[in-house]
Amino acid sequence: MKTALVRIGNSRGIRIPKPILEQCRFEDTVEMQIENGRLVIAQGHLPREGWEEAFRAAGPSTHDELLLDTRNQFDREEWQW
Repeated sequence: MKTALVRIGNSRGIRIPKPILEQCRFEDTVEMQIENGRLVIAQGHLPREGWEEAFRAAGPSTHDELLLDTRNQFDREEWQW
């Protein structure tokens, strides 16, 4: 399918027909990247999508020790905890 590029200010855009939007399940945002000189447009992902699965895959939080000791001399000697 050929389509014309439409001027939008200093940029250009394309109009994506409704059947293609529905078939690709495009909603409000998409992700674009260049692969081998081609523009690839894919479904947009929600912020933090997949985080819950990643946390579950990391295992239980039974060893919640402090990984980095970020305390300084003031924290160790003068601060009242």
